[in-house]
Amino acid sequence: MRFTYLIYLLFISLFFNCKQPKEYIAKIEGKQIPVTDSLSENAEIEAFIAPYRAHIEKDLGSILAYAPKTYSKSDGKFNSALGNFMADAVFDEANPIFKSRTGHNIDMVVLNHGGIRSIISKGNITTRTAFELMPFENSIVVVALKGAQVDSLTHYLSKAKTAHPISKLKLSIDKNFNVVDATINGEKIDANKTYFVATNDYLYNGGDDMTFFKPNEGLFVLNYKIRNALIDNFKKVDTINPVIDDRFIQLQ
Repeated sequence: MRFTYLIYLLFISLFFNCKQPKEYIAKIEGKQIPVTDSLSENAEIEAFIAPYRAHIEKDLGSILAYAPKTYSKSDGKFNSALGNFMADAVFDEANPIFKSRTGHNIDMVVLNHGGIRSIISKGNITTRTAFELMPFENSIVVVALKGAQVDSLTHYLSKAKTAHPISKLKLSIDKNFNVVDATINGEKIDANKTYFVATNDYLYNGGDDMTFFKPNEGLFVLNYKIRNALIDNFKKVDTINPVIDDRFIQLQ
């Protein structure tokens, strides 16, 4: 009884000693503040970030290789020198990593034309070049696909009517954009064989309507960004020399 009485007194004390809010928020208003050149710089903030900016600019300006001419993703109808370079670079840099982890080689690479966001200009190739080519954080993944699904991949490429970058795959189509011949490393595609296809995580998840990656026989995440693969590849060569070739052609 005494315990109950004490609880009651405690409750009354808390109730009357709690401060009731005197004001309530009736509404919240906001306004847009446009960021333009008219905004004055803050000298203190500028002084703080100056050394970081200088460090980043130094890194981005680091010379990695040389381009004897300008390369664009639009310089070929079904394959371009720039797209070929990027797909080959992904294979060259990712395959040793994949093989060391799985014991298998990557069979082919497929990227997307829209993922190439810049040109390589004639002259010095810098780290900034790689960031301009691939500003996204797309990472390389390797998907295990049965040959039947690879057939779906080649059908997609034949109907896309654009130069999606590929490596180790050779594709010929007719004037109606039907697949005439498709080989991987010089061999016909075997419907029952499992192929290891390198791509990026955006395409693996259905980007650009590339839905043929799922379902699959397995997914291997390399934790290796395409941009980093490009940088590593640039560092290995003195002068790049990509060309348009016969990896993807339309027969007359």
